[in-house]
Amino acid sequence: MKTINDELLGELMSYVRETAAGEILPRFRPVSSDSIRAKTMADDIVTDADIASERLLSERLTARLPGITIIGEEAVSDNASILERLADAELAAIIDPVDGTWHFAHGTPMFGSILAIVSGGKTIAGIIHYPVLGDFLVARPGEGAWHVAADGARTRLSVAAPTPVNEMHGFIPLHMFQSDLRSKLAPRLLKFLRVTTWRCSAWEYRMLATGAMSFCLNESLKPWDHAAGVLIHAEAGGHAATAAGEAYRPTMTQGHLLAAPDERSWHAIREALSMDQV
Repeated sequence: MKTINDELLGELMSYVRETAAGEILPRFRPVSSDSIRAKTMADDIVTDADIASERLLSERLTARLPGITIIGEEAVSDNASILERLADAELAAIIDPVDGTWHFAHGTPMFGSILAIVSGGKTIAGIIHYPVLGDFLVARPGEGAWHVAADGARTRLSVAAPTPVNEMHGFIPLHMFQSDLRSKLAPRLLKFLRVTTWRCSAWEYRMLATGAMSFCLNESLKPWDHAAGVLIHAEAGGHAATAAGEAYRPTMTQGHLLAAPDERSWHAIREALSMDQV
């Protein structure tokens, strides 16, 4: 398995920052209906910024790391077979150029750019950039999770302290679950202090890794949503696994992912949600 040193991590962050500055932010406020298109459903949309930024970042990564496998959300949307390359890739980059596209397209600054570098089926660098704020969350295995401010100042991250279930704040995108599961989960949400969804993995992982929120249950396992975030969350002290108890891997595409402050909390949340019945 390869590793990412400090110098390369800095270069990768600069690529993400420069791509956001050149292709995403200039399209943020003047976005028009002509630049927005539906993908799989009416509220699953793609903009010109998604396409242009993924293309540019892919080019930068390929030039810097020849032979790297690029797994871009928009490319996979056009050709699902691309995702199959991840399992055998010696080195891969998983890109979500504009995570939170719905917010971006509607003039809300709750969006981010996500980059995960994967080697041997494991995430070796997780980078989430917040273009409007200019800052990052970053992590590498065994190196901790860090907030890197726009001016370069670094602060180590830590997940929320464990609390009883009825004091927990969490994210669950109830609308994304199948109707039969939705009806089962809905009344169980009342066991928690607050449950919401922000429709943006980049920001939800930010809230988890900074301790602002306790947990997150995700309906799907798309690698561009989770490969970077799960590493950042783990390096901030959190525990994540599928509802069946399997450790997360970027190659996973089936199941529900539950992230919590620690393993004991994970089991308590799972029990509160009766996930053995989901």
